[in-house]
Amino acid sequence: MIRTRGLTHLALKVNDAERAFAFYRDVFGVVAVYCERGFIQAQTPGTWDVLVFEEEPGTAAGSGSIAHFGFRLVDPQDIDEAARAVESAGGQVVMRGEFVPGEPYLFCRDPDGYDLEIWYELPTTADPRT
Repeated sequence: MIRTRGLTHLALKVNDAERAFAFYRDVFGVVAVYCERGFIQAQTPGTWDVLVFEEEPGTAAGSGSIAHFGFRLVDPQDIDEAARAVESAGGQVVMRGEFVPGEPYLFCRDPDGYDLEIWYELPTTADPRT
């Protein structure tokens, strides 16, 4: 077994790399860590995650075989702000609720049609120690 920092990046085919980056910047605060024409790598400050936006006009058509990918909230009270941020950034809230009391979620779609989940999960025994 090798040691890793877990799943750390996801590369998305998008119609417009700048537009895709702007959505995730406005909703999640990601910052560009590498850019070239039609290609942007973005990272959430304070984490190891990377979202890669690879521009391929006409080929980006939603989540494909991926059901969705998710972003875990630090505070469950932020779920309403998450919904507002998604809509303000050009996305669409598809569904929201609670998995169990204290674990709110929302499913949404970004401007390229990718489905994502924003949720809060009560601490688990596998969480990193803070």
